[in-house]
Amino acid sequence: MAIDYQSLAVTGVQALSPYQPGKPISELARELGLNPADIIKLASNENPLGPSKKAIAAVQNALTDLCLYPDGNGFDLKQKLSERLGVGADQITLGNGSNDVLEVIARCFADTRSEVVFSQYAFAVYPIVTQAIGAKAVAVPAKDWGHDLDAMAAAVTERTRLIFVANPNNPTGTVHDADTIEAFLGKIPEGVLVVLDEAYCEYMTGEKDPDGVELLSRFPNLIVCRTFSKAWGLAALRVGYSVSSPAIADVLNRVRQPFNVNSVALAAATAVLDDEDYLQRSREANSAGLEQLEEAFDQMGLRYIPSSGNFVAVEVGSQAMGVYQALLAHGVIVRPVAGYGMPEHLRVSVGLPAQNEHFIDALSKALTAAGQGA
Repeated sequence: MAIDYQSLAVTGVQALSPYQPGKPISELARELGLNPADIIKLASNENPLGPSKKAIAAVQNALTDLCLYPDGNGFDLKQKLSERLGVGADQITLGNGSNDVLEVIARCFADTRSEVVFSQYAFAVYPIVTQAIGAKAVAVPAKDWGHDLDAMAAAVTERTRLIFVANPNNPTGTVHDADTIEAFLGKIPEGVLVVLDEAYCEYMTGEKDPDGVELLSRFPNLIVCRTFSKAWGLAALRVGYSVSSPAIADVLNRVRQPFNVNSVALAAATAVLDDEDYLQRSREANSAGLEQLEEAFDQMGLRYIPSSGNFVAVEVGSQAMGVYQALLAHGVIVRPVAGYGMPEHLRVSVGLPAQNEHFIDALSKALTAAGQGA
C-alpha cells in the first residue's frame, strides 16, 4: 500500500499550495513558440533598468572565490547598511531575500497557540508562513484596497504575537503616511511584534512618507524589513534584511540559517549601496512609468488603484484571466491576482517606456477581443 506522504506533513503545511511566481519569459516562449527577445515581463515588480554597473563589477570580482563559504555574518554589508541607516550592525538580520527574513520572524515568535494579524489583499507570504507554523491567521478586511490599521489594532488579542503591515502594500500599491503608521504603532502592546514590510520604500517620494527605521527607537516591538530586489535591481541574487532592536535581532540570528546569503549577493548588495545615481534613475523611471500607465488606463476608461510601488493593479473586469491569456499571446507577461481575492484585476509592473507602450497596445487589443472595448 502506497504511503500518503502529504498526510505525514505537519497540519499547517498539508493545506498549503505552492507559491506561484510570475511566469518566466523562457516558459512563455516554450509554451507559445515565441521569440524570447520579443517577450516583455511586467509580472514580478523587477527593476527594468537592469543591474547597477557597480553591482556587476562586484559580482565579477566575487567569482574568484566561489570555492569558499560566504561570510556568515555579512560583516561588510551590515557595516554599509549600518552607516546608511544610522543603526547598529547588531540591529540587522540578513536574509535570502526579505521573504527569508519574514519566515524567520514567524518561526521565532509565533507557534500553534498564536494569532498572526495581517490585512486582506496583503502579500501572500504572510498567510503562507502563518499557516506553515500552525498559527491562527487573522485576516482583517481591507479599507479602500489598503490596510485598515484601526481595525487591525482592534483585532489584537492576548494570543496575538505578530502583525504584518506592508507599506507600500503589494499587490495594491496603497500606502499609509508617517503619522498614521506612528499612531497605529502607539496602539499596539509592546508584547506584540509589528513587522513593517518596506520592500518598496525606495520608490516613495512624498514628504509625509514613513521611514520605519526612524521609528525603531520609540517602538521596541517594531521590525522593519527591506530588500535589494526592487529599486536596487538585485532580484536574482536574493538579498533582504530586517532592522530591529538588538534583542530581537539576536533572536532572529539564532534561527537564521548560516550562509543564507551567498558571497556574490553580499558583494553586489554592498557595492550597489554606493550607487546613488542608479537609485535615483530607478525612482525617476518608475515615476515616469507609473504616469504613462495611469494616463493610458484613464484614456481606456479603466479603474486602477493609485500605487506607491513599482507596479499598478488595474481593473479589467470579469474576464481578467481571458485578458491575461490574450496578453500572453501578444508576448506580454503580467500578474493575475485572483489568488489575492482580486479576480477582476491584473497587476502590472512598471517597465521602460517602450515596454509600457507595448503592454498598453496589447491591453487595448486584449480588451477589444474580450468584448470590453478600449
